[in-house]
Amino acid sequence: MKNKIQIQDITVSLIALGCPKNMVDSEKTLANIGQAGFTLTTDLQSCDVIVINTCGFIESAKQEALTAINDAIEIKAQSPATKIIVMGCLAQRMGKDLFKDTPEIDAVLGLTARDNIVEVIIDLLEKDETICEVSTDQTAIHDDSDRLLTTAGHWAYLRISEGCNRKCTFCTIPDIRGPFRSKPQSDIIKEAQQLADSGVRELILIAQDSSNYGKDLGIKHGLVKLVDQLEQVPSIDWIRIMYLYPANVNQPLINKIASSSKIVNYLDIPIQHINDDILKAMRRTDTKEKTTALIESLRTKIPDAIIRTTVIVGFPGESQEQFDELIDFIKWAKFDMLGAFTYSPEQGTPAALLDNQIPDEIKQQRYETVMQVQQEIAFGKNKARIGQALKCFVDYIDEDGIGEGRFFGQCPEIDGICIIENLTANVSEMIKVEVTDFQDYDLITKQI
Repeated sequence: MKNKIQIQDITVSLIALGCPKNMVDSEKTLANIGQAGFTLTTDLQSCDVIVINTCGFIESAKQEALTAINDAIEIKAQSPATKIIVMGCLAQRMGKDLFKDTPEIDAVLGLTARDNIVEVIIDLLEKDETICEVSTDQTAIHDDSDRLLTTAGHWAYLRISEGCNRKCTFCTIPDIRGPFRSKPQSDIIKEAQQLADSGVRELILIAQDSSNYGKDLGIKHGLVKLVDQLEQVPSIDWIRIMYLYPANVNQPLINKIASSSKIVNYLDIPIQHINDDILKAMRRTDTKEKTTALIESLRTKIPDAIIRTTVIVGFPGESQEQFDELIDFIKWAKFDMLGAFTYSPEQGTPAALLDNQIPDEIKQQRYETVMQVQQEIAFGKNKARIGQALKCFVDYIDEDGIGEGRFFGQCPEIDGICIIENLTANVSEMIKVEVTDFQDYDLITKQI
C-alpha cells in the first residue's frame, strides 16, 4: 500500500479514439476526472496517468488503439511510475487479454465502468495492483450530462440510445455495446437543454441505430416524437440526425424532416451494399427495390436533401458483377457524401467464417473504384453550387482572418467545409455566404 495521494497534484491525459459515441464517453470521462480535482493535461510525456479511450469496431481501429497503447508504453519506459488505463470498445472486446498482450497496462475498463474512472485512478496510484473491470451485463444507459465538451462550443453530439439489436454478419457492435436501449426522452431533453444553456446551437443526434429510437420503450414513431420535443429547446438552430437504418426511414420521419425548420435536410443512411444476395448474406433487412424507392421518395419529398451513406466492398463472395451493380447504383443515386470500407473479417462475426473471402488486393481495388466514382459525383455537386447563397455556421477563424464553416449539408469532422473569405463574423455565428468556387470536397465562399 502506498501513501494517500494528493489529487490536485496528479496530472491526467486522455487520448480519445473512435466514433462520436466514443467522443461522448471521452467528454464525460474528462468531466469526471476534472471535477474530482485532478489536473487535466495534454502533455503525455510528463503526466502521471494516461487514459486511452479506444475503438475496437474493426481491425484498423484496433490497430490504431494498439499503436496509441504502445506509444504510452514507450513513455512509461522512461517514467515507470506512469499509469496506463485502457477503456472503451477495445477494452470491452478484449478484456483481460489486453494484459496478456501488453502487461505494461495498469487498468482495463469496459464500457459499463466508464464512470468509475476516478476511483480506478486513485486505486492505481495508492495500490500496487492491476485493475480489470469488464462486465458482460451491457444493459445500463449512461448519463451523458455535465460533459466537458471537446467540440466547438456551438455544436455537440447528443446520444439518444445505446447498443444494437440488429445481427449484421460483419458487425461486432452488438457484442461490444450490448442490446439496443433507448435513453429516456426526459433525460435527452434535459441534456439538450443543458447543452443549449452552455452555448450549443447545433445538436447532432447519434446512436447505433437512431431510427429505432423508442421501439424498446413501446413508443410508436419514437424518433419523430423525440425531435418534436427537441425542436422546443430554445436557442437550438439545427438538429442533425445521424445513423438512420434504411428500413426504418419511413414516411412519418421523412415528413417530419421535410416540414421542420430546425431539423436539417441531411440524412445519414448507411446502405452497406445494394445487391440483394449480398444484403441477405449481411443479414440486412433492405433490398435494392426498397432502397431505390427510399432514395426516390427522399429526392421528391425533400428536393434539397443531402444524403450520406456508407458501403462495404469486398464482402465474402462479392462477385465482380455484384460489385458493378453497386457502382451502377452509386452513379444513379448520386449520393452527396459516401464513405467506403473494405470488408474486415472480425473475430466472432458470422461473416468471418464464410467461404470465398476476397483477397485484400481486390478489396483495395474496389475501394479505390468506389471512391473515384464518388469523387466525380461530389466534385460535380460542388461545382453546381457555385453562385448559390448558403446559411453557414462559422466554426473556426485562422490568424489571417480566413474562416471555416459549414452549411446544413456538411456534418462536422466527416464532410467537407466552407472556406469563408471576407469574413467579419465571429466563431459560432450563423452567416450568409456565396459559393465562389470549390477545392476538392470543400466549398470556397465569401461572406455576403
